[in-house]
Amino acid sequence: MSTFDNFLFTRPKAAIGPARQAGAGLMILLSGFAIVGPVVIPSDPAAQDFGASLAPIGGDYLLGADHYGRSLVARLAHGARLSFGMAFLTMLAAAIPGVLLGLLAAWKGGWTERLLELVATVVLALPGLMLVLLLLAFAPGNYGPLFLGLALTLWVEFYRVTKTTTRTVLAQPHIEAARMLGFGSRYIFVHYVLPVIGPMIATLSAFAMATAIIAVSTLSAISVGLQPPTPELGSMIVELLPYYAEAPMHVLLPATLIFLLVLGLQLLAQGDRA
Repeated sequence: MSTFDNFLFTRPKAAIGPARQAGAGLMILLSGFAIVGPVVIPSDPAAQDFGASLAPIGGDYLLGADHYGRSLVARLAHGARLSFGMAFLTMLAAAIPGVLLGLLAAWKGGWTERLLELVATVVLALPGLMLVLLLLAFAPGNYGPLFLGLALTLWVEFYRVTKTTTRTVLAQPHIEAARMLGFGSRYIFVHYVLPVIGPMIATLSAFAMATAIIAVSTLSAISVGLQPPTPELGSMIVELLPYYAEAPMHVLLPATLIFLLVLGLQLLAQGDRA
């Protein structure tokens, strides 16, 4: 059973507990670093200074420099912005059609639902990364195919959760009573369906962003995603790995940033259990 199925029929708590507070705080800090960092930090992430190759942390370079003498703090800030931005756009591109199609299938049923189920089944038949790799084959190293491939693999979860949950809500007696009293579909959606699917979609969104960050970093690390000199966190790890013995912290910095990004999103998605 997937992680998404574990909370499929459970309405999340409205209260924000310690785990989500920690996740929110961590994401605020990382988002600030990703958004404000490239503006505040004047260093060009692509500027090379071979005289400062593998410069240690501190001194002229706050977090050191890589093997080309490029500022690591500047590259980490731009890498965090890239990872966070791509993850957010991927989540939106997956969530919007997934939720809308899920609502359509639950409301209409019949051939509309059968057709959408067929499309979802075809997408699920392909491993997620394989679909991304198929699209990247046409334009390796570009943002477009990577973004589109990830969105195409993630929308099905939004569709399945929205459809199943909406159908469950619509089958309840009080919904039928509301219809008999003359309340329209818009009223039912806003007052009965949205309060139930809203927290689930928010949780799915956090999971989707974490998945996108890991996928982008993994694909870049195996040289089929974004290519150097783009300051992408996964490719930064691979570039610095041959120099691990000389500068281990330089390799750990982008890896730690990926870990913190995913951890913050997982804490937001996990919430607090009773």
